[in-house]
Amino acid sequence: MIAENHIKPTAGGATVARTDIRNIAIIAHVDHGKTTLVDGMLRQTKVFRDNQEVMERVMDSNDLERERGITILAKNTSVEYKGVTINIVDTPGHADFGGEVERIMHMVDGVLLLVDAVEGPMPQTRFVLRQALERGLPAIVVVNKIDRPAARPDYVVNATFDLFVDLGATDEQAEFPVVYTRALEQRAGLAHDQLTGSLEPLFDTIVEYLPAPQIDPDGPTQLLVATIEYSSYVGKIAIGRLQSGSIRTGQQILRMAPDGSTETAKVTQLYTFRNLQRTPVPEVSAGSIVAVAGIENVGIGDTLADPADPRPLPPIMVEEPTVRMTFSVNDSPFAG
Repeated sequence: MIAENHIKPTAGGATVARTDIRNIAIIAHVDHGKTTLVDGMLRQTKVFRDNQEVMERVMDSNDLERERGITILAKNTSVEYKGVTINIVDTPGHADFGGEVERIMHMVDGVLLLVDAVEGPMPQTRFVLRQALERGLPAIVVVNKIDRPAARPDYVVNATFDLFVDLGATDEQAEFPVVYTRALEQRAGLAHDQLTGSLEPLFDTIVEYLPAPQIDPDGPTQLLVATIEYSSYVGKIAIGRLQSGSIRTGQQILRMAPDGSTETAKVTQLYTFRNLQRTPVPEVSAGSIVAVAGIENVGIGDTLADPADPRPLPPIMVEEPTVRMTFSVNDSPFAG
């Protein structure tokens, strides 16, 4: 259940704000430091023991990700900061995996946009930011690698602002706060020449600026499936944010597909994301990012709803993948 002091009525009255949760995604161009920043956030919130040996890029658990040094699949984790649970989704930065980023935008209420202090906004920065702005999400701009000799923070912030305007950001979205970081050293500050010895300025900005999830705690169960994982023990695991009501282990749930088909299933296991692990829980309340097992035919874009009051959510629309090819005359001396 949600503690009363963590519920704040909204102006419209239909929903309330879940003030003890922030759901955020970290987006950026490839190699701008997303996964390194998440590593630092986990370390500074004492996810690991002081004497625990931890490898770099702990969020990249896939063998191919570790081999190539990039994030391919979106990863969920959470940290606790001053009584607030910050659910973090680390997204791919490579353009080939942009569909992952689009789906994640349906689970979060705000984003951290990482920009390299030397390179500034890059092509994939435009793509991922456009997805966030079209969803109406606010952003915190994080200028990373501020210690690089060729860093140009003022230019990067101005170029990022121009990108916001070019993509049609609202006045509120364009008034983004800026945090400067050296993610590898786990340092942050509100001025590029005044970094503190921790990431606390970043955590404070997340809690103060990014909105709490808007929920209907008394409504029927509603969850939009944004990603799917697989476990050899429990099978398919559907992941999404619980929009209203609650969900519990053993509950009968109705799967509503975008094509109109339905299926009734039983929730065999529920998980929330605690640090680097999926943690089994008996019940989850609205506002949380939750993983649900027991629904064999679940797919991305399905709504998990209360069979007694089924209310489908708008399905996730993802752009078709793009394939680029160049055709030219073979002018090789060995051409046949």
